[in-house]
Amino acid sequence: MTCIELFSGAGGLALGIAQAGFKHLALIDNDKQACETIRQNQGRGHNVARDWPLYPMDVRRFDFSTIQQDVDLLAAGVPCQPFSIGGKGLADRDTRNMFGEVIRAAASLRPRVILVENVRGILRNKISEYLRYIVLAMSSPTLATSTIANWQQSIAYLREHATKSDLKYNVHVFPLNAADFGVPQHRERVFFVAFRSDICQDWLPPKTTNGLNALVWAQCKTGLYWTGHGITKNQTSLVGRRVRRRSQSLKDSGTPVDLDLAPWRTVRDAICDLPAPKVDGDIFNHELRLGARPYQGHSGSILDEPAKTLKAGNHGVPGGENSLVSSSGDFRYFSVRECARLQTFPDNYIFSGSWSSMMRQVGNAVPVLLARIISDSIREHLLKEDLRSSNSKFEHNSMHYCSI
Repeated sequence: MTCIELFSGAGGLALGIAQAGFKHLALIDNDKQACETIRQNQGRGHNVARDWPLYPMDVRRFDFSTIQQDVDLLAAGVPCQPFSIGGKGLADRDTRNMFGEVIRAAASLRPRVILVENVRGILRNKISEYLRYIVLAMSSPTLATSTIANWQQSIAYLREHATKSDLKYNVHVFPLNAADFGVPQHRERVFFVAFRSDICQDWLPPKTTNGLNALVWAQCKTGLYWTGHGITKNQTSLVGRRVRRRSQSLKDSGTPVDLDLAPWRTVRDAICDLPAPKVDGDIFNHELRLGARPYQGHSGSILDEPAKTLKAGNHGVPGGENSLVSSSGDFRYFSVRECARLQTFPDNYIFSGSWSSMMRQVGNAVPVLLARIISDSIREHLLKEDLRSSNSKFEHNSMHYCSI
C-alpha cells in the first residue's frame, strides 16, 4: 500500500507507517536539519529510510498532480505550535497552521485514508469552531479547497452542500495517551483518521494495550517489575507519586486490576541497558549535556514511571524539560539517544545537527510504536475492504456466468 506524508520531520511517523507495510511515494518537509537526519540514515543504508523519496521543500509549493500512482494513505504530522497549550494558541491565525495543506492534498490525491496527528490542545473549547471546520473540510476536501481563507463563513456552506461533494470522508477524531500503547512516555495526542466514503465504515481506533493499574500491580503487589530489573523487591522509596496514589485508590475501592493489559513501560524499562551518558562518551547520540536544572512545575521525569512528555521547546530545550531526576535528587538532561528510546525510535536510527536541533527533532516526532499501531489498524481495515470487494466481484461474476 502507498503513502504520501506531509511534515515528515525527522521520520517518527514515517517509520511507524513503513513498519506497518506502507510504501512512501513522497515525504515532504522544509526543516533542513530534520531532512538532513533522514539523509544521514539513508546514507547509512537504513533498512527503511533508504528508499524514502524525500522532498526537502515547503509543502505549499508541492504539486500533488505529479503523483501518478493511487494513494492509499495521506499522513501528516501537522505543526502543533498553533494549537499547543504551551504556545499562544492562535490556531487559524498562526502562520504555521497547515491544516489547509492537508485539505489541498486530499482533494488532489483522493487517498483512501487520511491520518493526521496533533496536540491535545486542539480539542480546547476556545478553538472548537475551527476544529468543527477542520472536520467538515476533511469530510469534503474538494468542496473545501476554496474555503480555507474564510473558514468562519464556510461552516454553514460545507454542512449544506456536503451531500453534493464528489469526494467524501468519514472522520474519526480521538485522543490517545502513548503510554497506554507501550510507549515509555506520557504523551497525549489527538488523531484524525478519515476513511473515504466508499470504504466500509466499521473501523474503530486501536484498543489500549498497557495500563497504570498493571504497573501498580507489578511494582506494589507482585514486585515482578523490580525483580525483572534485578532490584530487591521491596523498593517503596522508588515508587512514584502517581503509582502510590493509584495503589492507595485501588486498596480503598477494592477495584480489581485488569491483568489483560501490560504494565505501562517506564523510563527504566526504556534505557536500563544504556550506560550513563558522558560528556566525552563514545556512543553516538548519547553524550551528556551539562547545565540541566529543575524549576517550578518542571521537575524532570523519574525512572520508574513513563517519562513526562518530551518537548521541542520554542528556544532549544527548556531547563526542566527532557530531564531525568533520580531518587536521590540528582538531575540531568536525557541524552538524545535516551529521548529517542522514549519515542521508540530504533537504535540504528540516528539524529543529525546541533544538540538543541536534535532534541527538537525528537521532541516533535510521533512515537514510532504508536504510529505503527495506528497504521497497522488502518492497513488491516483496508485489507479487509479489499477482500470484501474482491469477494463481491467474484460473487457477481459467478451469478453472471450462471445466468448465461
